[in-house]
Amino acid sequence: MQVHLKKILLYNGLGSWSPLKQGRESFLQSQCPVDTCTISTNKAEAQDADAILFKDHFVNPGHLRPGNQVWILYFLECPYHTQHVKHNDVFNWTATYRRDSDLVAPYEKWAYYNDKVVENPHGLDRNYAANKTKKVAWFVSNCGARNKRLQYAHELQKHIQVDIYGSCGTKKCPRSSQGKCFDMLDKDYKFYLAFENSNCKDYITEKFYVNGLQRNVLPIVMGARPEDYARSAPKHSYIHVDEFESPKHLAEYLHQLDRDDDLYNNYFRWKGTGEFINTYFFCRMCALLHADIPVKWYRDVNDWWRGPGTCTAVSWRKPKLSEPIR
Repeated sequence: MQVHLKKILLYNGLGSWSPLKQGRESFLQSQCPVDTCTISTNKAEAQDADAILFKDHFVNPGHLRPGNQVWILYFLECPYHTQHVKHNDVFNWTATYRRDSDLVAPYEKWAYYNDKVVENPHGLDRNYAANKTKKVAWFVSNCGARNKRLQYAHELQKHIQVDIYGSCGTKKCPRSSQGKCFDMLDKDYKFYLAFENSNCKDYITEKFYVNGLQRNVLPIVMGARPEDYARSAPKHSYIHVDEFESPKHLAEYLHQLDRDDDLYNNYFRWKGTGEFINTYFFCRMCALLHADIPVKWYRDVNDWWRGPGTCTAVSWRKPKLSEPIR
């Protein structure tokens, strides 16, 4: 029996989807459980597509839209830095890093080998504090972030050593030597500021997953809510700034960790208990297109994407100041 191929039109082109390819190849290579889909970038096929994926920017195709055609809005960045879509009743599905998206697309996904084993039963094979003589490092180039992360770091500097590399600080480590910069981080520093540029629900990027967790340094995080990090990260693998009343109180705790290697090493007992996994975004999309799901619509996708409580310009410790994004 011949199975109908679902056609997915990438309306904004392949672009950053590399190594994704047109046609069925990517679904077959990924061994998707449901692989009967095909990728197209030909806008002339818009009316015949089963789904149209709009990545980062939406322009209404303007064709007579079939009733069963699914329009998907994909946003990688947070609400402060994404398009304000001024069209009602156009999107059926959302695809973002948010957990309440129709297709969840996190920057990274951590999975334990065994959900009941969240600490390495064999203990640590090394002292992660050994020979580290410096305290806190941060690589940053955007000095005007809405969550005032730079101001927080400057206040933290009053109470503990914080070396800021890049255009916002006094130290240099060029992007062309990025590998060497992070090797230096592993070798010399105990803590790294994995600060996002905005404090928004579920907004956790490579600043934490790659620059922090995938190095031998303890990340200090700012961005998503504390409960978001708790759901997304290995247990006891980071410190959230909102655990502390002020940068001064955080610095006091960091000094305590700096003096106590056992306490510091407790933050690395998750290593070896799991891995970052491929979430097979297009495999999941293909399966969803073949599922018999009733058609739904977002009346105004902005109500969902940038409504009250989604982001805050201040600490999550002050939720009453959460604000809608205009």
